[in-house]
Amino acid sequence: MRKFLSITLILSACLLVSAQKIEIKPYLQDANPTSITIMWQTDRGDESIVEWGTTPKLKNKTKGESFDINFTDARVHSVTLTGLKKFTEYYYRVKTGKAKSDIYQFKTPPFAEDKESFSLVAMSDMQYDHNNPDKFGEIVNDGILAYLNEEFDGSVPENLAMVLIPGDLVENGTKYDQWQNHFFNPAEKLFSEVPVYPAVGNHEGNSIFYFKYFSLPKNGSPEYAEHWWYKDYGNTRILGLDSNKGYRDIRQQLEWLDKVLKETASNEDIDFVFAQMHHPHKSELWIPGEEDFSGKVVERLEKFTEDSGKPSIHFFGHTHGYSRGQSKDHKHLWINVASAGGAIDNWGEFEGRDYDEFTVTQDEYGFVMVEVDPNNGDPKFTVKRISQGNRVNPRDNELTDSITVWKYSKEPLAPNPLAPLKDKVNPGKVVLKASAFKSDRRDAFHAASNWQISTSPDFNKPIVDNWKQFENWYYKENRQADDDLTDEKIYRLLRDNTQYYWRVRYRDQNLNWSPWSETATFTTTERVD
Repeated sequence: MRKFLSITLILSACLLVSAQKIEIKPYLQDANPTSITIMWQTDRGDESIVEWGTTPKLKNKTKGESFDINFTDARVHSVTLTGLKKFTEYYYRVKTGKAKSDIYQFKTPPFAEDKESFSLVAMSDMQYDHNNPDKFGEIVNDGILAYLNEEFDGSVPENLAMVLIPGDLVENGTKYDQWQNHFFNPAEKLFSEVPVYPAVGNHEGNSIFYFKYFSLPKNGSPEYAEHWWYKDYGNTRILGLDSNKGYRDIRQQLEWLDKVLKETASNEDIDFVFAQMHHPHKSELWIPGEEDFSGKVVERLEKFTEDSGKPSIHFFGHTHGYSRGQSKDHKHLWINVASAGGAIDNWGEFEGRDYDEFTVTQDEYGFVMVEVDPNNGDPKFTVKRISQGNRVNPRDNELTDSITVWKYSKEPLAPNPLAPLKDKVNPGKVVLKASAFKSDRRDAFHAASNWQISTSPDFNKPIVDNWKQFENWYYKENRQADDDLTDEKIYRLLRDNTQYYWRVRYRDQNLNWSPWSETATFTTTERVD
């Protein structure tokens, strides 16, 4: 009897030792039209198998590899499926020993020439907030997944192509448990069906865990693998960059970016470029978070857009709130896609600044949806901010900001200067006035004006170069309310008895500038207070 009990206990112990548990459910990486990588984590076991097919019967089986993650029995598994069909929905589940996942779905990307529409989500800074520990899970489940269910028919992978995250995935990237508990587990229902592409943030701490957990494109500088990379989805090229200390000053990164942008400019299959990096060039909520490196990236993206005619975006985070701006002379958007969980940078809490580029800044939680329409002959994308508000003003997936940008311009008509016209004007009370906004594009409206005054007719060095948006949401109010953008008050003309030249141009809500107006003149008198 004792011998039987001993054998039973030994067998039971062996079964306990051999049983595996899936600790991090499968998540998708590096999707291509004919391949995709699937990763997951178990508490033990080397077997790495994905069963898959175009139906839930899962007729195919592919083996992969496993590797150590934390000098324990825990293993991360990685399996790459190949030979897939483009823009096709597949079913899959993962298997390690006796541990099997549920059956999930994914959809392969199209090729650029297929001209398929798609959507992506961009969000950042989901780093754990001890005062609001469930916020990231709420953003994913009550935010993204609920929004997709409300707005679209069909499965999640039918309606969402990818998730972009420009940094700060966890509070401290060197702490192993945070990756499972604070990042992967709250987002498991999303990441199991939609590929996720992060860019490294400062809170990752350049941790080995970040580079083990993700299988990002290996097309960056070889010696800095996965610090910067690009991924094509249809007609759009996604760039991931590293704006962190120790990497933002490495010359190879900007050299690589220059090379990629040059190639992209001549690539007829690519209509748009979306870049993501963690740190802002300018931040209305938190000036100390700004980085010069990000400004160098923005300059390159602006030049790329100017030279190629292909609109671009840079997504960023670091500041915990939402901002949307646009470059003055280019079809380039600046979008802070935070906060997806990190404690909000509330208005007045830190040093801020009202920058001309930004149309809206809000201290809130939320995420950004981008809908890309390759539409033969007139490609466009639409950016939507879906807000979860904040503790004082909660929101339930409310659309609070939106902008659509077309690749090809349909310019508004040039405005006409109305006054002053060859008048004599008190230099202390100059008011420029132009005609109403007009455009041949249906539904276009007056979104910005650019006024210039110069002492020479060539405007090489304007002494006034004012740029106003139709709205400017800063510190909880619209500072541009009731401004119709057809006049501009000037308070700083210093010269008496001087002839000045002035002109104006108008911009519509899709970032199309009109031609400059005809040049008008006026002469200042002696100053009268």
